[in-house]
Amino acid sequence: MSDHHVVVVGGGFGGLQLVNGLKGAGVKVTLVDRRNHHLFQPLLYQVATTILSTSEIAWPIRRLYADRPDVTVLLGEVTGVDSGARTVSLRNGMTLGYDTLVLATGATHAYFGRDEWEPVAPGLKTLEDATTIRRRVLLAFEKAEMESDPAVRDALLTFTIVGAGPTGVELAGIIAELAHFTLPKEFRNIDTRKTRVVLVEAGPRVLPTFAEELSAYAQTALEKLGVEIHLGRPVTDCSADGVKIGETFVASRTIVWAAGVTASPAAHWLNVPADRAGRVVVEKDLSAPGLPDVFVIGDTASVMREDGKPVPGIAPAAKQQGGYVAKVIRARLSGKSAPAPFRYRHQGSLATIGQSAAIIDFGRIKLKGWIAWWIWGLAHIYFLIGTRSRFSVAWSWLWIYLSGQHSARLITQRETMREEG
Repeated sequence: MSDHHVVVVGGGFGGLQLVNGLKGAGVKVTLVDRRNHHLFQPLLYQVATTILSTSEIAWPIRRLYADRPDVTVLLGEVTGVDSGARTVSLRNGMTLGYDTLVLATGATHAYFGRDEWEPVAPGLKTLEDATTIRRRVLLAFEKAEMESDPAVRDALLTFTIVGAGPTGVELAGIIAELAHFTLPKEFRNIDTRKTRVVLVEAGPRVLPTFAEELSAYAQTALEKLGVEIHLGRPVTDCSADGVKIGETFVASRTIVWAAGVTASPAAHWLNVPADRAGRVVVEKDLSAPGLPDVFVIGDTASVMREDGKPVPGIAPAAKQQGGYVAKVIRARLSGKSAPAPFRYRHQGSLATIGQSAAIIDFGRIKLKGWIAWWIWGLAHIYFLIGTRSRFSVAWSWLWIYLSGQHSARLITQRETMREEG
């Protein structure tokens, strides 16, 4: 093994694909992440909506590389990069030297200058976010069951999702199904079928990155589930009592933010140009401008396609970038010519609407309905890590399909009693 040290910050799709691509390259790899697990984010909303448990979509990073002695895994948070000294600083005071650095640090929620909304309108990026949203959704029904004031009860039974991209649409569909089909027989003082699910989108249509015909189908499917859709009007205020859509106030005790993201501070660490979302504007080989030994991939990077459109912030794009950078590093170490500039190959866009319909956009081929839902499910099961996870998720989906019952409706956090008090 050579002394070349590759430091990878971030154990998401891009970071893991890069580490996997360096297997047998004869380098030392240190993988740093703030959490000890890799998260399958495309199914995170299913944890938030009581379909799956946390262990079904997350895996300990150390276990993934237990048989790779060339890989060292560190649980830590990066606070800065000294590109001159080629070092990475961690919050605990530790400093890591590197020969090659790869930043795959992802993105977080963007509240467009209104960060004070975050406590009442959490986003969905981590397992903690998912369990927080799940707890709030389930507690809303429990509190409504004991509430005597009709106005407060109605507010408790109103769920607002801000942003009608894939995450917002998927959340709205599942919450509507949960309220209208799963829960009605379980409560005595409330009729959960009267629950309002409000989906707010500042743009003119839901799922704006999909073809218009698929977007229209998704809107119709959501409305059939009872979702109330507000288009063309942004949210102007959020509070513990509800949201303001334009000038209209909607009393709602549960709000979920799915309206935008902002990149990690990687551009600030490196002192390099960034786009409006804070993503590093990378070179054609995904290196940072003026720093050929530093690569930036995934949601942290601003990468343009040949048609001038940005590469989307989705898992397949991050994996392609991670695999590409691994090839670049291998070529440099072996003295071979560098690979051609990175080229993103779009494999299609997918989104579900509840547990029986989905839309898939493969470009020329567009699918919708239950056939698309089955293809969506098979694709996600295929990309899960490990036979156990694939079996577990498949069984959970089959159980819901046959029984209509969600299997992860547990309120377990100790904060529950504090919130009740």
